[in-house]
Amino acid sequence: MNKTNMHSMNKVSLQRKLIRLFLWASVIPILILSFYSHYKISNTLKKHTEELMTNNLEQIGNSLEISLDSYKDLLYQIYTDDDVVSLVNKLDCGENPAVSLNQLRRILRGLLYTKDYIRSISIITSRGKIVTYDQLTFVANKNTWFDNFSLSAHELYERVSADNLIHVFPTEYGVNFANEDYYLFHIAHRIIDYKNLDKKMGIVIVSIDEKFLRNICLNQDDSAGEIKNFNFIVDETGKIICYINQKGLLRKITGNNAPLEERREDYLEFIINEGLFEKEYISVNVYRDEALSWDIVNVSNQKETMKNLSKQQKINIIVSILSLVVIIFLTLLLSRQLIKSVKKVVETMKIASSGNLGVRVKADEQMPLEVESIALQFNDMLGKLDAAMKKEKQASERQRLAEIKALEAQINPHFLYNTLDTINWMAIDKDEFEISNAISSLAFILRYAIKNSNVTVKVSDEIEWLKNYIYLQQTRLKNSFRCHIKVEPEILDCKIHKLLLQPFIENAIIHGFEGIKREHVLKIELRSKDEFIYISIIDNGKGMEPSLVEKFNKKGFDKTESDSHIGMENAISRLYMYYGNKASVRINSSLGEGTEIIVLIPWR
Repeated sequence: MNKTNMHSMNKVSLQRKLIRLFLWASVIPILILSFYSHYKISNTLKKHTEELMTNNLEQIGNSLEISLDSYKDLLYQIYTDDDVVSLVNKLDCGENPAVSLNQLRRILRGLLYTKDYIRSISIITSRGKIVTYDQLTFVANKNTWFDNFSLSAHELYERVSADNLIHVFPTEYGVNFANEDYYLFHIAHRIIDYKNLDKKMGIVIVSIDEKFLRNICLNQDDSAGEIKNFNFIVDETGKIICYINQKGLLRKITGNNAPLEERREDYLEFIINEGLFEKEYISVNVYRDEALSWDIVNVSNQKETMKNLSKQQKINIIVSILSLVVIIFLTLLLSRQLIKSVKKVVETMKIASSGNLGVRVKADEQMPLEVESIALQFNDMLGKLDAAMKKEKQASERQRLAEIKALEAQINPHFLYNTLDTINWMAIDKDEFEISNAISSLAFILRYAIKNSNVTVKVSDEIEWLKNYIYLQQTRLKNSFRCHIKVEPEILDCKIHKLLLQPFIENAIIHGFEGIKREHVLKIELRSKDEFIYISIIDNGKGMEPSLVEKFNKKGFDKTESDSHIGMENAISRLYMYYGNKASVRINSSLGEGTEIIVLIPWR
């Protein structure tokens, strides 16, 4: 065989060169990009999942603190109650001890059923006497959980009475009642006598069922027969105080002051030993509630997500292989011009892959129709991708600005409450009890109005808030009007939307009495009427123009001539938004004589 034949045999055909070219320039980069994309998507998904879980845990922490605040409010009512202070003092002094004990237990019994999950309310006096009302026992001078508590009654008294703080004691075993184990956590405060603030009267302990924590903090999904996601709580000593079952409670699984990462590893090891999930699919996130020094731990099973991601990777590989087959087939058919055209497309792809999404494939007359179609589709894809990235950048910027504005505008309601409480104590120190009462009323209406403004509350709660609001108005207007409130006992537990009546009452006080020299009288009545709650608000003020009354009664208040009735318009709009046509508002008014507003809302 001569040299010429040998040289011909060593030559590679154009088709093979084209195939190799596409292998190196297109297919291999596509495969690499596929694996790289899988890696990036996995990390991005993991990061986003962790961020989502962290946000969820923060929300759970906020919800826990808000819910616990309502129990702290109840505790506050007890340890500042004048009747409680008087009865505890009589009990310690031996003045009618049997009567004092019964009266004190009656007060505790009435408060115990005001909130769910309260299992016991106990008082330990300065002389060691114990008064309790317990759902789990009927003994008056002994609480069932004391026998199993980590502190003695004396130690508990000394710790709580040492300061003016609310003490939170994490979950401990309480008692077995009716063949069921009860685990309780406790909040406590010393009893305060405003006449002698330094006097040690005793302490109050409110015992709350661990199910309260479980109801707020556990978010498990077992709809498919297996747990995919749940939370549990660990106290500052590393002990579990809330878990998906009672068997896991009170187990110590981490150190007292271990760093966050070390605690996370301990939680992961604990979950692995529990055998709930496969080790490689477990994800653990931790949120530290600084106010309580508790860890809220989220455990999620990422098996389903990883399976879906693996399926997507296989699809990407299959698509890449199919692309390779198509490219090789087209390469065998296309001519030299195709090679040139393809090179043009490949070069454009390289530029685009470097981050220049503004580049485009330039089509010419000699370019084959198939390549031209690919070029145009590629150009369209780059255009859409470029536009999408710009939109994403703009959206991210808007979100960042919105978050900054939200942070700038954020005011912690607890700052307001604590500040008002400080001012209140300053007023008490100065014997300014009228100012103290006004500040307490203001703090109450602020707390009531800020928390969940659109929820429904009991009529009794709404009336209590209105009394404080009217008291402040009377204080502000120097008792220029009298107010009579009459509520039928049958409806006290009925539900009503918060702050629904306040605009009507404010309109009567601010605008109705304006310019009237006779004695100002405001009457408020709530009673049942058939299937409705009947609400009547009557003032003897200056009355309203007939045209305005007609507009209100016909719901024609899109634009009123006066800004003074905007609150009433909003209140009526809210009323129909909440209850629809089942609700009604009727206004009867005579100029110079007064106004009557009648509101009917359904029981449910």
